[in-house]
Amino acid sequence: MKMGFILASKIIRIATRKSPLALWQAEHVAERLEKAFPWVKTELVKMSTQGDKILDAPLAKIGGKGLFVKELEQGMLEGIADIAVHSMKDVPVEFPEGLHLAAILTREDPTDALVSNRYASLDELPADAKIGTSSLRRQCQIKERFPNAEILTLRGNVNTRLAKLDAGEYDAIILASAGLKRLGMAERITQSLAPEVSLPAIGQGAIGIECRVNDPEINEILQVLHDWQTGVCVTAERAMNARLNGGCQVPIAGFAELTGERLIMRGLVGNPDGQTIYRSERSGELAHAETIGRLIAEDLLKQGADKILQTLYA
Repeated sequence: MKMGFILASKIIRIATRKSPLALWQAEHVAERLEKAFPWVKTELVKMSTQGDKILDAPLAKIGGKGLFVKELEQGMLEGIADIAVHSMKDVPVEFPEGLHLAAILTREDPTDALVSNRYASLDELPADAKIGTSSLRRQCQIKERFPNAEILTLRGNVNTRLAKLDAGEYDAIILASAGLKRLGMAERITQSLAPEVSLPAIGQGAIGIECRVNDPEINEILQVLHDWQTGVCVTAERAMNARLNGGCQVPIAGFAELTGERLIMRGLVGNPDGQTIYRSERSGELAHAETIGRLIAEDLLKQGADKILQTLYA
């Protein structure tokens, strides 16, 4: 890629959360930037977010959006950092004035992972299994399949969650496959759950880079890391989420994938108890990604998803 500028040296400060997975993501971006641009050096600016500090309550009860990104965004606005690296499933649809999403990296495995020390698959779990997750999206899909399952709160970083499972607090827990693979823990995945079984979160498995709009050098540099195929899929998913006014702590799922020159997307909204789940699916040309996402949202709303969401937001 031909760059519109030449620099003798440049330091890019990367805002990141302090969890092992967040640090892996930030270090991955740093490594790719320094490899692509030998004159670039990177520094990590480690921060704690509201979502990191409140670990004794489910995310849905904390409320609000951007629980894992607001402090990082404030750091960029104050000039403490130049870019912020996020898990795309944590990124709200709307950005503060002056900030935007500059690049989305190639998606890792987007599936949910069943992790268990006692059972070899989801089908082997007892009907009243104790399952750990703080995701209402995962909960509603589990409860649909296992109405008598006991869903127990599971917060903390990946290592903390695995330690609780290993201590016998749960029969199984559900984590993102991408996180386990990035941390070198793929062997802990008991079963990757197909999207038909557990539809992933909006943007799951994708890393996004946010920066200031009025920073042309940074914006141009970050384009080298952008994966257009992942970008198209995540655009469709976030369009659905925008229409539903969703956040990362509500029972909304959306997953898009490319098949040749077409985009296929599925979405759902469910009651946390699993008794009512609305589903929709659409496909179309890649250029219509946003429209596809919005059409799925409209269909879900017509089915009654608005009533579920209004109850939860209230």
